[in-house]
Amino acid sequence: MKYPNSLLPNGTIGFIAPSFGCNTSPYKEAFENALKEFSSLGYSLDLGPNCYAGEGIGISNTPKKCGEELTEYYVSSQNDCLISCGGGELMCEILDHVDFERISRSTPKWYMGFSDNTNMTYLLATLADTASVYGPCAAAFGMEPWHPALHDALGILTGQSYCVSGYELWERTSLKNENQPLVPYHVTEPRIIRRFPDRDAFFSGRLLGGCMDCLVNLLGTSYDKTTDFIEKYKNDGIIWFLEACDLNVFSIRRAMWQMEHAGWFRYVKGFLIGRPLCFGQEMMGLDAYEAILSTASRYHVPVIMDVDLGHLPPMMPLIVGSMADVTVSGNDIRIDMKLV
Repeated sequence: MKYPNSLLPNGTIGFIAPSFGCNTSPYKEAFENALKEFSSLGYSLDLGPNCYAGEGIGISNTPKKCGEELTEYYVSSQNDCLISCGGGELMCEILDHVDFERISRSTPKWYMGFSDNTNMTYLLATLADTASVYGPCAAAFGMEPWHPALHDALGILTGQSYCVSGYELWERTSLKNENQPLVPYHVTEPRIIRRFPDRDAFFSGRLLGGCMDCLVNLLGTSYDKTTDFIEKYKNDGIIWFLEACDLNVFSIRRAMWQMEHAGWFRYVKGFLIGRPLCFGQEMMGLDAYEAILSTASRYHVPVIMDVDLGHLPPMMPLIVGSMADVTVSGNDIRIDMKLV
């Protein structure tokens, strides 16, 4: 696994929009405030041409322009790391225009984003054997004040710390809108980790995962080299981290079935499951817990659910491809990541 160099003081942060850009409120105002914050911290900024674009369908621009921006800014020597402007809907369509061979040959740099950005964070690991950060997108850094999760994310990029822990409260309903573009997370709900089996746990392995919506879309395509990746690292074992955006509980169960039958869970050491956007949903007797456990329980490994991960913030930033020690004690979780 190749690991990027840390973002140095006075380094340059690149921003690109391979999924949605920041052309509409409240994302535009939040992004612009994030740029001011990064500048105040001493960083230079390198903005891609699609950051404020809105011509695309489900992404910022045409698939070709988005793919070219991603490739050119990743291999560029003019920036030291990349933060995606935002998530979206159709980042998968840019993949035919991303030059993964050039990216694989280039000097590794941190790429950070989540949701639709799974199409890059996951493929960097599985196609280019290069670590990435599944973490907040650029506009999140425009909130005032920053939530500790944002400090954790920047801490990974700068090499300050590769350890994250759960946060006390999470956001059920956001207050962010056109009139309040810079409000912080509206955290009102206490973190309650669900453990299966219900006991403390410690497990180690290599982190792999992302947004399930995107992962099952990649599965079985020419971009799916998951089985090659897990075979390469089978002695380490895999810690799968998964979270769902638009999937309902039945879609989550189908996704787990599909990943299992593709052989993805062959060397699993544990599951970290984020709160799904459909949190609390039950349909025909099926809830989100059973949707996961119907498959995951067969592997007799720890399954830790309602973790701070994904679309109901805050989210612990995770290094895709890194080794990790996961400690779950009572209602607390700690993830120590290692660049080995």
